[in-house]
Amino acid sequence: MSSVNVDLQRERSGASIDSEDFARWWAGGSDKLEERRALERFVFKDAELEEAVHPSCLSYKERYEQTIARSTKFLVKLRQWHSTNQPQFSLSVDSLREFRVLLSGQLGTALFQQSFPLRLHFSMFLTTLLSQGTEEQLHKWLNRAWHMDGIIGTYAQTELGHGTFVRGLETRADYDAESEEFVLNTPSLSAYKWWPGGLGNTANMTIVLAQLYVKGQHHGLQPFLVRIRDEETHQPLPGVDVGDIGPKLGGNGVNNGFLGLRNVRIPRDQMLMKNAQVLPDGTFVQGRPPLLLYGTMVYVRVITLRDVLHGLLQAATIATRYSVVRRQSPIDDNQPEVQILDHITQQVKILPQIARGVCYRLAADWLWNFYASVLDQLERGSGQHSLPELHALSCCLKAVATDEASEGIDRLRKACGGHGFLSSANFDSIYGMATAAYTYEGEYTVLMLQTARFLVRQYTDSLKRRVLPGSVTYLRNTARLSWGKDLAENAARALEISAMEQTRQAWQSQSMHRQRKLSEQQSNNLAGRQLTAAAVAHAHAFLTRNSLQELERLRRGPLSTQVSAVLGQLVELFVLDTFLRQAGPVLRWNSITGTQLRLVERRFEQLLTKLRPNAVALVDGFDFHDRTLGSTLGSYDGRVYERLMAEARRNPLNQEPVNATFRSHLQPMMRGKL
Repeated sequence: MSSVNVDLQRERSGASIDSEDFARWWAGGSDKLEERRALERFVFKDAELEEAVHPSCLSYKERYEQTIARSTKFLVKLRQWHSTNQPQFSLSVDSLREFRVLLSGQLGTALFQQSFPLRLHFSMFLTTLLSQGTEEQLHKWLNRAWHMDGIIGTYAQTELGHGTFVRGLETRADYDAESEEFVLNTPSLSAYKWWPGGLGNTANMTIVLAQLYVKGQHHGLQPFLVRIRDEETHQPLPGVDVGDIGPKLGGNGVNNGFLGLRNVRIPRDQMLMKNAQVLPDGTFVQGRPPLLLYGTMVYVRVITLRDVLHGLLQAATIATRYSVVRRQSPIDDNQPEVQILDHITQQVKILPQIARGVCYRLAADWLWNFYASVLDQLERGSGQHSLPELHALSCCLKAVATDEASEGIDRLRKACGGHGFLSSANFDSIYGMATAAYTYEGEYTVLMLQTARFLVRQYTDSLKRRVLPGSVTYLRNTARLSWGKDLAENAARALEISAMEQTRQAWQSQSMHRQRKLSEQQSNNLAGRQLTAAAVAHAHAFLTRNSLQELERLRRGPLSTQVSAVLGQLVELFVLDTFLRQAGPVLRWNSITGTQLRLVERRFEQLLTKLRPNAVALVDGFDFHDRTLGSTLGSYDGRVYERLMAEARRNPLNQEPVNATFRSHLQPMMRGKL
């Protein structure tokens, strides 16, 4: 299948942008693009990392065992690469993020479509050690953990009965001053840790979030480093009940597990004590703000935005390439069937998702820089004033992005018709990973309510003329919408007004309930619908405004004319699409005429027409290797039908002309002998 489908080749030849030019910008420069491609070549040439059979044909147990085998081989190659190409590598939050990108980004996805059980070791386990451990603890544990020297870790927070409401976690750690040990217990079935990746059969250590008690006094949640399996035999240690929770909608390589603890003792120095500590005599010392305990969750929410945009753009790449290969339904009765991407109804399904993925990337980069800045300030003893804004943004952006990316991926699957339903198209794996992110590290509604509480506080501050954080300065702009010629600016401003008015309504609803002598919690519950709507509106206002601002920033840099033009079209399409999709609240809070709305719709359709010739060049520019896409419909050569048939013939059920069930069941049934 070396030749390229003629329609796909024609699309590439007719594009007005150079996909390589776009790929260089997307990768962050020529050097980074070539480095990633060189690493892919280095890894993909290893035949042992190829799949003999499609993963969907394996049992759950077989998939785990295959994933572990490939994970270890992959890590060996990755370490070989690092030792040669990055000999000065040093552990930091930034370097761990980059390493995690390799494991969970394009390269990791290429080898592990359903993710893999070592992922949390390199993200949450190591990151928590780095950010919550003292210098002495880092000296003792960090290097061993990085090299996996007797340590494979995970992060155990969520319980069978409690998830996002972390203050409700039941697992407890009681300090025994006489032995200078903590005694950990899960006092009920609902207290069992549930969901941590790699916990089931892979990890032998975990960071456990538990309620700390010293001499009967409660000191809140604290992180504890707990060994759960013997380093040599891998057998569960005494008092440890551990296992895998079973198959899921997606991510079936992760080995999510459960963990019960019964009187498990650990030394005092295995409480991570950078932010708080227990002295040998049991004295509890609170150091930095308790909110920093949740730094790992904020970190994961920040990087999840980048994870889901990659999934969305993988799906968009598959759907775009398939849509120029597949022909169906003439537009002119006197002409043959056209490429389905020529139908504007197909463009509406696909092109806005490409624009959404690009604008999520702009937001993800901005959010990471904000996170890194706040982290740096905190390390220097300041920055606490920025924590609420960072927390609120990481909550609402993670929630909205995972919701809309999941919806977008399924829309792209449907855009591929019946073939999109096949496992070999790979939408199931992409969707499964994206929709999992909707819930982990903060369930959607809970995160929105946390953002809403921040918004209401800031709205109250705006009434008192206090200085507001940058992301919510629109709350004090009470000017009505002034419709101008810049439709994207009109749309962004209308979304900001909607967010402000929705926040005001949520504040009024809360105030009304409080006047009835209801508690704050009861008032929040009754105002919940208005509060979540305010948070959703804030996310859309931020995403659209940030996209416009980041576009202007990028255009001041070394951006080629062609890439600048297509980025402008993508950003404008995203802003107008968001405006139209939020038409209900927009029209509720803004005076917009039918004529003005139609102007937006016409411009939206014009942008689809402008982007249509560059659709393939754009998705080529995301530079997803065929192994990363893992799709019969989305390969670079566009040989869709040949690949579908080849994958069908590879099916284990087709390796014999007659299946054994014919003799054992079908034939006896037809002969009346059952």
